[in-house]
Amino acid sequence: MTQEHPPLTEGVYYILLALFDARHGYGIMQLVEEMSNGRVRLGAGTIYGAIKTLLERGWIEALDGDGRKKEYIITESGKKVIDYEILRLRELFDNGIRITKEDGTNG
Repeated sequence: MTQEHPPLTEGVYYILLALFDARHGYGIMQLVEEMSNGRVRLGAGTIYGAIKTLLERGWIEALDGDGRKKEYIITESGKKVIDYEILRLRELFDNGIRITKEDGTNG
């Protein structure tokens, strides 16, 4: 596994997951809190700062709409970033389990 993509922050990871369906900022905030069982709470400033960065990177795009609340959705590029991050997290998890089970003290 190469370091082609830097690790995502937990907030960015959850924002990208939330945008597999079109959502506006407040909808993202609600879903992230729900997915994380209330552990991750993103404020409006954090959400909109992240959205700006994710738009610049091409990982999400704004949908055309005539409503007051702009909706966003993940792009194919963003989905590739998520796929890479899932592989990275799986590697971390698998190595952690392997190492802690090898010494016989944790299970």
